[in-house]
Amino acid sequence: MRILHTSDWHLGRSFHRVNLLTAQREFIDHLVTTAREREADAVVVAGDVYDRAVPPLTAVELFDDALHRLAELGVPTVMISGNHDSARRLGVGAGLIERAGVHLRTDPAECATPVVLDDAHGAVAFYGLPYLEPRLVRETLDAPAAGHTAVLDAAMRRVRADLATRPPGTRAVVLAHAFVTGGAVSDSERDISVGGVASVPAEVFDGVDYVALGHLHGCQTLTERIRYSGSPLAYSFSEAPHRKSMWLVELGPADTAEAVGPGSAALSAERVDCPVPRPLARIRGRIEDLLADPGLARHEDAWVEATLTDPVRPQEPMARLTRRFPHVLTLAFDPERPPEDPLASYARRLRGRDDQQIAEDFVAHVRGGRGPDAAERTVLGDALEAVRTEENGAGRDAGGGTGRTEGTR
Repeated sequence: MRILHTSDWHLGRSFHRVNLLTAQREFIDHLVTTAREREADAVVVAGDVYDRAVPPLTAVELFDDALHRLAELGVPTVMISGNHDSARRLGVGAGLIERAGVHLRTDPAECATPVVLDDAHGAVAFYGLPYLEPRLVRETLDAPAAGHTAVLDAAMRRVRADLATRPPGTRAVVLAHAFVTGGAVSDSERDISVGGVASVPAEVFDGVDYVALGHLHGCQTLTERIRYSGSPLAYSFSEAPHRKSMWLVELGPADTAEAVGPGSAALSAERVDCPVPRPLARIRGRIEDLLADPGLARHEDAWVEATLTDPVRPQEPMARLTRRFPHVLTLAFDPERPPEDPLASYARRLRGRDDQQIAEDFVAHVRGGRGPDAAERTVLGDALEAVRTEENGAGRDAGGGTGRTEGTR
């Protein structure tokens, strides 16, 4: 079975105030063309279809167009909701849409209800695990704790229990929107780690043939069977080194001769490049050097992030840079300072520290060096987690249903 794996479309998102709707439409064209020309048997979209819970109308219209075109193509499509999506809104009409071959999986309670497709080698069960906000889905999944590993492990136990009831040789594909240990992050993913450990071990997904991941925006391979497709477009300058692509996965027959069970199917994967609307460049130095360096000519047509290191802020820096780099989008200042400069040392102290550590350091500062005790650290963690849950949970209803009226999928 040939599976086209993509994720993190973030329809409706802009890039430093540059509207990306045209670029996102070009990606949808590319997706449909690739599915047709490469004869994909299934398309999987591993979450973050939209960029926010209530997307703009233009983004909804583009998503509607994508659904119609995939349905007309006759290629079954399986989608899950991500942490940027509203699970309830994305899941509205799932029962009707499913009749057209587009399967929306947004309800955590139904993570063990697969979409079953057949090829010459038998059945392939696609299990959709939408983004699981631990505090909202713990009871639904009977997880022992409100943590990312606990709820994903509980969901996967349900998946394996269902898979055990399937005929021998049934292969399994899992879609999940999560931060798996070993994945490389970028600046454009919304943080899901405040107040707890966000990453989950890859071993959580043991026992299935392929795991199509979403959430991290860089295309990457964690193991042969566990991969991120990454976002089709760059959404931050930290993604400048990324090669934006999708995975075209070939899933062969299960190795029933050795009776090793799920996870034994032959597998190969090929990267399919996505259209690039404009390259990204990060340049750094004194303004006169940036304006004169011939080696930077290759960035003159790129979207540019410029960081100036002049000890004294130059006059009209943006206007001067724009004359050479007409698509410069962001300008930052990082003046060269002596090592003993207190502002520089403060920045170094903050670098690499998360919100919990910064809060604990502040408590120690105002107390003359005495940091929080274990109980106070728990209170800080709970407060930070409550803020994050309110931001991510309100409007997304990650623990809610799809609004569907049918029980069969």
